[in-house]
Amino acid sequence: MIDIATPPTLTHNWLDQVCLRHLREEDLPALEWDGAYTHFRRVYREAFQASLNGQVLIWVAELPGVGIIGQAFVQLASPRPELADGEHRAYLYGFRVKPAYRNAGLGTHILTTIIQDLRARGYMWLTLNVAVENKAARRLYERLGFIVVGYDPGCWSYLDHEGQRRFVEEPAWRMQKQLF
Repeated sequence: MIDIATPPTLTHNWLDQVCLRHLREEDLPALEWDGAYTHFRRVYREAFQASLNGQVLIWVAELPGVGIIGQAFVQLASPRPELADGEHRAYLYGFRVKPAYRNAGLGTHILTTIIQDLRARGYMWLTLNVAVENKAARRLYERLGFIVVGYDPGCWSYLDHEGQRRFVEEPAWRMQKQLF
């Protein structure tokens, strides 16, 4: 078992042990990351329900003995076709890797798996928004072939776990990658 208090190193070969799979209902509490994302509980539940009818894919990276250390949501169909049109364009969001497991290739592994899956499904484009201040994530996306195609003010809202409406303003760069 890997001590989660000490960040792993590649010498432990922990990355080889990671299982990338689709979210199961019993995994939902683990997406809250020990309370850090409890406020997204309803958002996660709604996304899981959408995954049951094929509108959303939810990927998790699980490390045996530790649990879920990464997650990514892919919207296949959306009322905003510039993000996801259900046929050719998909939208990546909610992509996270726990801090102790960053900068070791896990994010690249997750995104590569998602891209391969979308290609197999016939999707031609993957779109995402990355916060303007998240320079590390933008570098990852650019390294994987995403390009900036515009700016998004990042204004949205959601109901938190207590039923309160929360408003988010997170300016972002719109990025996309052609998959074929």
